[in-house]
Amino acid sequence: MNDDQLLRYSRHILLPEIGIEGQESIQKSDVLVIGAGGLGSPAALFLAASGVGSITICDEDTVDLTNLQRQIIHTTDSIGSPKVESAQRSIKAINPDVQTKVVKEWAKGPMLNKLVSESSVVLDCSDNFETRHGVNKACFEFKKPLVSGAAIKFDGQLAVFDSSDPESPCYQCLFPEENEFEETRCAVMGVFAPLVGIIGTAQASEALKIIGNIGRPAVGKLMLFDALEMEWRSIKLNKDPKCSVCSGVPQ
Repeated sequence: MNDDQLLRYSRHILLPEIGIEGQESIQKSDVLVIGAGGLGSPAALFLAASGVGSITICDEDTVDLTNLQRQIIHTTDSIGSPKVESAQRSIKAINPDVQTKVVKEWAKGPMLNKLVSESSVVLDCSDNFETRHGVNKACFEFKKPLVSGAAIKFDGQLAVFDSSDPESPCYQCLFPEENEFEETRCAVMGVFAPLVGIIGTAQASEALKIIGNIGRPAVGKLMLFDALEMEWRSIKLNKDPKCSVCSGVPQ
């Protein structure tokens, strides 16, 4: 680290759990953020401010006026621009040392596999089950830790899945793809603006703990947040012995 970096990250370095070694691990990491919306916005900003070496952002959408109520990485001047380019500008403004790679596509297929395989950790900040299941499968295949978040109305959830841990469940264990779950979108149900900030920031926190080898990531539990009551609940998650993704049992 040079003198400017020592000063920039001094409040991290002062923490004995991080120190210079942990901060250098953060700076050497490559984080993949799927989605540059409500969750991806605070997640990407805190990852950038914390000094993550490289951040790849994957999103096909453009910035709309209705996004600005909660997607804090974008500005009024960004309306009509691709979200990934808007996010890239904001990241550069907060920390020019961070390398930002942008992918203006939906996260799927060979492209998704390549992005996951090259990452240190993956943050799923998407808003649909198809993407979440695709990301989960890719993370399991390439043994990459996955930090999953979701938020709707006043309710948020957070979970960490680590396929390198044989005891860790995966997203499929929690929400089997073959089951029918009602897909709710912010455009229909609405979402409390600070909620996505809380969940997205928590995703960044878990990612930094993983890449910096700090503390104990929230593997094996589902964290549920109620913004109206300001309450967190933790539910233990068990690996599904018949899971079609992570059990190893032929389907």
